[in-house]
Amino acid sequence: MRELAIIVVAALVLSLLIKTFLVQSFWIPSGSMHPTLVEDDRILVTKWRPGPLELRRGDVVVFKDPGGWLTGGSAANATGLPVPVNDLLVFVGLLPEDAGEHLVKRVIGVEGDVVSCPDADGPVYVNDVPLEEDYLAEGSQPCGMEFTVEVPANSLWVMGDNRDNSADSRYHQGLPGGGTIPLDSVVGTAFVTVWPVDHWGGIGNPLVDTGQA
Repeated sequence: MRELAIIVVAALVLSLLIKTFLVQSFWIPSGSMHPTLVEDDRILVTKWRPGPLELRRGDVVVFKDPGGWLTGGSAANATGLPVPVNDLLVFVGLLPEDAGEHLVKRVIGVEGDVVSCPDADGPVYVNDVPLEEDYLAEGSQPCGMEFTVEVPANSLWVMGDNRDNSADSRYHQGLPGGGTIPLDSVVGTAFVTVWPVDHWGGIGNPLVDTGQA
């Protein structure tokens, strides 16, 4: 029993260390990132970006609510386990955390960028250059409204891939930060979908691939 207890404690500590410093798992409760991520996808997030590696335009990030973005209560427990057991397993990293208590969006602008939509029906511009956003949900308007924002220091401008169904930076311009989020609210960068099996695959950065980042 003593050896079993040591093994269990060691496994929990190792899992907690991995979650804290390397990789954390999340599950996706909403459709704001279609088609890149869909409901009930399980994703892995690397803690190395931001960190040793810098965030780039086009990265998909998980971040904590900077204040006023989320409304209503937390999402229901998806595992069916008793709440204390579920919370413990999530805390140590053995279960994916509910991204409904965080947010998942794509980085469009980084510190110093001017992000603009001079035409609600047109493309998004970053520093007066239009983005080619092939990752958007079919039929989505890239802008949806007119705006011009300069991203302040240590901040990001983020938008969902399913623009017509994403309460992103555009809709929080009245909050502190003008719709941008502080860099220190970012948990990490999503890099792979691990569940369900038919969704297995890397979450790349198409802006980097096309030289737009």
